[in-house]
Amino acid sequence: QVQLVESGGGLVQPGGSLRLSCAASGSAFSGYAVGWYRLAPGKEFDLVAHISTGGSIFYADSVKGRFTISMDNAKNTLYLQMNSLEPEDTAVYYCNRDNPFRFNWGQGTQVTVSS
Repeated sequence: QVQLVESGGGLVQPGGSLRLSCAASGSAFSGYAVGWYRLAPGKEFDLVAHISTGGSIFYADSVKGRFTISMDNAKNTLYLQMNSLEPEDTAVYYCNRDNPFRFNWGQGTQVTVSS
């Protein structure tokens, strides 16, 4: 079974920055679209950003201009650089391959934006 391990979350003040990492076992991301997702209390499970198999990048409107998704192919690790964080960004963040090739979800990493 493929393991997905998200890390890098924490408590940060509004306007601050965090970089999330997603480590996947083996070469689980090679040749697949990958993305970051988040779940906030009382909200839907949302796609935040993803990279297609062709290398095109999508960002949700709510994070566009503030977040950057990237992949280190050598390390098989997905990253999400988050700048200018807002309280609305508070959520548990998850990584995964895009449909229809999803793995079992990991535990995610908690991001809390608060003063």
